[in-house]
Amino acid sequence: MRIVTTTEELREAIRDSSANTVGFVPTMGYLHSGHTTLFDHARKQNDLVVASIFVNPTQFGPNEDFEVYPRDPEGDAAKCRAHGVRLLFMPSVAEVYPDGHATTVTVDHLTTELCGRFRPGHFAGVATVVAKLFCMVGSQRAYFGEKDFQQLAVIRRMARDLNIPTRVIGIPTIREDDGLARSSRNVYLSDEERAVALSLATALRATRAAHRAGERSASALCDLLAAELTRHPTVALQYAELADPESLKLLRGTTLEAGQGARAIIALQLGRTRLIDNAAIDHDDPSFLTTRLGA
Repeated sequence: MRIVTTTEELREAIRDSSANTVGFVPTMGYLHSGHTTLFDHARKQNDLVVASIFVNPTQFGPNEDFEVYPRDPEGDAAKCRAHGVRLLFMPSVAEVYPDGHATTVTVDHLTTELCGRFRPGHFAGVATVVAKLFCMVGSQRAYFGEKDFQQLAVIRRMARDLNIPTRVIGIPTIREDDGLARSSRNVYLSDEERAVALSLATALRATRAAHRAGERSASALCDLLAAELTRHPTVALQYAELADPESLKLLRGTTLEAGQGARAIIALQLGRTRLIDNAAIDHDDPSFLTTRLGA
C-alpha cells in the first residue's frame, strides 16, 4: 500500500496503477469494522481501492468535537493495508482548502430537517469536501455506510446534480452483537452510557415490529420511536422521525401506503456523545439481520 499526501501524488499513483476501475472510500479515520466492510466491498468490485483519511474541519460546528475527534493514523493505515486498500490519501487541511478557497457546495431541501436543524453548516462542509475528493480521485464508485443516512442521501443528490460520474454506493450499517451501530464516536461512551445507547436499536426494532403488525400512521410510529428513547432520563432526544428514503421528506402526519418506502431516523445526545441511527421499516434491514436483535 502506498500513502500519499498531495493531489498530484494521488493522481499520478492512480494513473500508474493502470486500473480499469477505481473504488473510493472517504473516511475521517479512527477506523472500525464499518469502514473495513466498505473496503471489502470496494475490493470485490474494483481493480484498485483508494481510501482517504481526512478529518474535515468545515463539517464541525464551533461547539463540536473537531479538536478531540479520535485519531489513530498508524492503526488506520494497518487496517487499510489488511483490507486491500492499495492507495491511502492523507492530505493536510492546506491541501484540501488552500489559501483563498472560496467555493462551498450546498444541497437544498435534503439538509433543512433532521441533522440539518441541529448542525447548521454541517452538510455544506460534507458536500464540499466530498465533491473535492471525488474530483481528486476520479473513481468509478464510492462507498458510504448507511448509518448516516441523511449524509448518504445528500452525497447522492450532490453527485447527481453536479454530473459527477462517480456512482455512490450505500452499504448497510455494521452493528455490534447487541445492535449498537458501529461509530468512531462510541469511544466517548462510558459503560453506563453504552448500555443506554442500546435504546436506539431497541426503538428501531419496536417501530419495525409495529409497522409489521399493521400500524400505518406515521405519527404513531414516530411517537413510538420517541417513547422508546425518552424512557431513559439521560437521553436528550433531538429527533425521531420517519422519512422518505430518497427525498428525506418527513412523513409524520401521513398514512403510509402499502409498499411505500420509509426510513426511521434517530438522533440523540447522551452525555457528550451525539448518536445517530436509522433503519428501513418497510422491509428487512440487513443491518439488523446480522445481530442478536433479529429482524
